[in-house]
Amino acid sequence: MDLRELVSGWEADGFLVLPAFLPADELRAAMDELELMFPSAAGFHDGTYPRAGRFVGDEFAGIDTFPFAGTAISLLAAHSRILDLAKLLLDDRDVLIHSAEALAKYTGACNYDQDLHRDYLNHTLLVPSTAPAFRQVEVFVFLDDVAEELGPPHFVSRRFTGGLPAVPNWFLRPGRKGGDRFVDDSGSPELYAAEVSGAGPAGTVIAFEAGTFHRGTRLTKPRGARYSLHLGFRRSGLHWGQRTGWAARGFERAWVDFVHRATPRQLQAFGFPPPGHPYWTPETLAGMAVRYPELDLAPWSPPGPAA
Repeated sequence: MDLRELVSGWEADGFLVLPAFLPADELRAAMDELELMFPSAAGFHDGTYPRAGRFVGDEFAGIDTFPFAGTAISLLAAHSRILDLAKLLLDDRDVLIHSAEALAKYTGACNYDQDLHRDYLNHTLLVPSTAPAFRQVEVFVFLDDVAEELGPPHFVSRRFTGGLPAVPNWFLRPGRKGGDRFVDDSGSPELYAAEVSGAGPAGTVIAFEAGTFHRGTRLTKPRGARYSLHLGFRRSGLHWGQRTGWAARGFERAWVDFVHRATPRQLQAFGFPPPGHPYWTPETLAGMAVRYPELDLAPWSPPGPAA
């Protein structure tokens, strides 16, 4: 697949659905670690997972935040193909990850059927811009197959929403009532009629702008479960687009495990200065060797004198 061919669809619709974008064999290590974080479908529905009740009654209870207990899952969040995609869509070689979450959903745990909305309220201090220099991109990654009965996200092309103002942000389904200025409760049948499903096989990647209308849908498959990654990317100079400060997690063992196994490019997406940056001196390299003793610092070390 030539990633450059995707740009026209992104420009027109504000989202892309890329079935099986990540090869299944590259998901295997992550799937092997899932039960470090979440119950299997049987573990949840049979009640054999010790904390299965955590996931009941709240559609966001299944969120786990980066760095993950499964290091392979953390590495998948910065997979080279995902970084390439974000680089292309944002037209910036130094894209940064400002959000990384894993999500588990289970049939019957709660009602996952959302109203159409945009995510900008908790991804930027400002409002979405369609100017290429100021866009943010969100990415969903399906870790397993997500058919329609497993609640895939639905999206509305900006062909139908381009003229909508920044407020309201939620457009409720018919019959539902809202209570503040961020909510439109007129029913919006034209928006719901224009929905496109993001259903796809394991490895499917969906990219969309922070200003793209979308929603989660209901899980109906008996004893069903679905697992996904939810990532946010911004240009390196877009300081108002933010969700997570990674230094706040830097003391956690899971973060250290991720750093020890990550590539320089993956670490740069989380804010590490690139090789050749003036930050890298004998002083800082010595300190990094103590903080991350299993990290190969050769890529950041200046070349030795010529023989």
